[in-house]
Amino acid sequence: MPGNKRTEVVVIGAGLAGILTAFYLQRHGLHVVVVEANRIGSGQTGYTTAKITSQHNLIYDKLVRTVGEETARLYGKANQMAVEEYGKLIKRYSIHCHYEPMDAYLYSVQESEVLLREAECAARLGLPASFVRQTGLPFPVHGAVRFTGQAQFHPLEFLRDISAELTIFERTKVIKVQGHDVVTDKGVIKAEKVVFASHYPFVNMPGFYFAKMYQEKSYVMEFEPVESLHGMYLGIDERAYSFRNVGDKLLLGYGSHRTGKAPKDSPFSTIKRAGGHLFPEAREIRRWTAQDCMTLDSIPYIGPFSSLRPDWYVATGFGKWGMSSSMAAAKILSAQITGRKTPYDGVFSPQRHHLKAAAGTLASHGLESVKGLSAGTIPGAVNCPHMGCRLVWNRYDKRWECPCHGSSFEINGKISAGPAQQSIPFID
Repeated sequence: MPGNKRTEVVVIGAGLAGILTAFYLQRHGLHVVVVEANRIGSGQTGYTTAKITSQHNLIYDKLVRTVGEETARLYGKANQMAVEEYGKLIKRYSIHCHYEPMDAYLYSVQESEVLLREAECAARLGLPASFVRQTGLPFPVHGAVRFTGQAQFHPLEFLRDISAELTIFERTKVIKVQGHDVVTDKGVIKAEKVVFASHYPFVNMPGFYFAKMYQEKSYVMEFEPVESLHGMYLGIDERAYSFRNVGDKLLLGYGSHRTGKAPKDSPFSTIKRAGGHLFPEAREIRRWTAQDCMTLDSIPYIGPFSSLRPDWYVATGFGKWGMSSSMAAAKILSAQITGRKTPYDGVFSPQRHHLKAAAGTLASHGLESVKGLSAGTIPGAVNCPHMGCRLVWNRYDKRWECPCHGSSFEINGKISAGPAQQSIPFID
């Protein structure tokens, strides 16, 4: 990106949410520029199990109880619309991305009542949900919620094709955003609208997203050969696993925890033992971690960044459901930026206040942040350059992690995930 630029919309972040938003805006006739600090799809999009589903764990019964049936219905409708939109795009543009229709299951080996309530609630909201007792898993379950009409794919292959005609400046780091000026390390882009699609917003104020979100880390290992399990699976029990086939391979996930609070036992060791027990003929191919932004009420923030910045927009807080949430965000933001309202604007509004849904999480999140900030005042502490929280070493992932807001750093101090924008200064 040599020199300064001018455009109608700048999208910060070339992950799935950013690319899809730019794609739809360009289809509406706007001139769009995407800037990415690294390479396209190099963030969390490349570390997902890529389940395209409106089944988001035990979400619907919870939403009905905390934010009301109509909001829960619109949340489900937006995500099911997103699932179906992927199929339409992939067919229309003949995108080769290992797309495969696949039912999604939420299972338990211990109980069934909570799953029965979730299935009945989701079905009442108009989602393709039912309660079943038989699955393709290699062990018996007490019960499961099945969502039909879901899918899986390879998100990086999808990004390659869907981004082909977009203007993307890779290895272009945004330093700051001032009004309509997006200041990068290679020049300034003046834009009428700015979209923050960088996983976790790096601008602290206005918006105060650091007070409204935290991050969670989870662990995945890939094994082969493993026969098809005929579905995508997520367990709800305390020591449950996520299963998803990729051809004759299996992605086995486990061990979600707040970033900066790693468990005593290695999640990778636990996964390896489970894989060896369930699939004794399979061998490990690779392993990785994923990091997800969690909101206080379990609903993403999609819409205007702040009432003080009417020309800024944001898409963040997707939890562990970035595939459907990215598509929903792209459809909502592209409509809002082009002057159209959607039925989902209020549901995902970053300015919403769901006190009943957020109260417990807000207290817990606030306490963790206070502890991390207080520890950061200790002389000699390794502090996060975002807001000064004391960093914690994750010996399983071999990274420094911020327990306040989830920034992480390589062993040499190089930043690997935000909201921090800088490496650890005295380690470099």
